[in-house]
Amino acid sequence: MELKDKVVVITGGVSGLGQATARYMVGEKRAKVALLDLNEEAGAAMVEELGEANAIFCQTDVTSEESIDAAIAAIMDKFSAIHMDVNAAGIPLPCKILDREGKASSLAKYATVINVNLMGVFNVMAKCAEQMARNEPDENGERGVIVNVSSGAAFEGQIGQSAYSGSKAGVNGMNIPAARELGPLGIRVNSIAPGLFGTPLVKGLDQKVQDSLIAMCEAPKRMGEVDEFAHACAFLAENGYMNGRVLRLDAATVMQAR
Repeated sequence: MELKDKVVVITGGVSGLGQATARYMVGEKRAKVALLDLNEEAGAAMVEELGEANAIFCQTDVTSEESIDAAIAAIMDKFSAIHMDVNAAGIPLPCKILDREGKASSLAKYATVINVNLMGVFNVMAKCAEQMARNEPDENGERGVIVNVSSGAAFEGQIGQSAYSGSKAGVNGMNIPAARELGPLGIRVNSIAPGLFGTPLVKGLDQKVQDSLIAMCEAPKRMGEVDEFAHACAFLAENGYMNGRVLRLDAATVMQAR
């Protein structure tokens, strides 16, 4: 799919990898972006930075159907179409199976992570796919592209990541059934499993912590640049033969237990 002038919905779009993807899509690909996030102040700043002609912010709770419906309505009112959906919203809330006293973890804590990281992804993906299916197909028969953000933790989760790893493995598990269902409509579905990336949150950690994380990277021995993640999202949009798969973007990193 050619991204110029296409409309890209990005959840978690005003921070971290989602924010970097929004900047890349507008700056490098000349696309339009819809930023779905909770932080209204950061959202307004991003729209000012990218330009009102290129961006819209919708204060959104990805776990709420009503909230997503309102966001989709606002996007369609402004841009009249949705062509790509990047689901980058997520929470890394730790959740051990047993606490320090040997008691079972709270199910509510586990459910909070699943609701945002897995159910939230399905919620936005489904609402965007509904609009994509109404697009006129391009010369290759494509109407839309969905990229769901997973994690290396889906494969090698660390201790305390039972909820997070489970949610991200679920994201990958949707690839094939979603690609099979939506493929006949001209909509492709893939996921990206990023490793360690230099987001402001990570770069704000103590240098010793950063060094310990980088030590787990195989090659290259560094954090990923946020634009490398954004470039991967663009690749999944532009390469029409990528479908139903997970792209591990992690410098061959295998996370250790701790």
